Amino acid sequence: MVRHRRTLPENLEAARAYYKEHWTLCAPRTATALDRKVGQWLSNLRRPGALDGRPEWRAALEAVDEDWNPSWPAGWQRHYAALRELLRDEDGQTGVLPGVTVHGMDVGRWLVRQRQHDVWQGLFEGQRERLEQLGIVPLPPGAERQAPAMASNGASGGFERGVAALAQYQARTGTVTVPRGHVERLEDGTEVRLGVFLSNARSRRAKLSADKRQRLAGLGLDWA
Repeated sequence: MVRHRRTLPENLEAARAYYKEHWTLCAPRTATALDRKVGQWLSNLRRPGALDGRPEWRAALEAVDEDWNPSWPAGWQRHYAALRELLRDEDGQTGVLPGVTVHGMDVGRWLVRQRQHDVWQGLFEGQRERLEQLGIVPLPPGAERQAPAMASNGASGGFERGVAALAQYQARTGTVTVPRGHVERLEDGTEVRLGVFLSNARSRRAKLSADKRQRLAGLGLDWA
């Protein structure tokens, strides 16, 4: 028992670092953070009875992520967390189409599937509530076949704001190296999570149009 108490602070610190990067503590077993096997540690703690008699451990984990141990699969929660972050920087769901990938997960394809009637009905109530909080509802009858082909015309607004925020940041700081947590405030008062925008753009650069890549490269992003 003493050994476990000694490892809690170190593992909890690693869990916080993982959450900051991935927005969830539903890490896969192979996940590491701060050179610690945080995924395996969290997976062990999610086992029934693992935290019996350790309410302080449960409270500490819930303080980081209240959904660290959901009733549904951890993989679902990872996709949901990525979608939640994407929608902070998009003009609605039209910007999250199949092929939009975050941390190796095709979040766009996953979203299309969640909205299908049979899948939606099979979700836990808590899962549906979380999706509805993001404005996501099941597809109307007859629309399921059309969902993957929906146009992405509405997605350009988020990109335009991101580019404007990057140009403003570059002009002020002289660099395009942006901390992941940085929020840039535009002249009209709009706040852009610039660090997340750049991370998302880089992860999906293969899906960006040549014009968008050229605009990003013109601002000094070598990877574009």
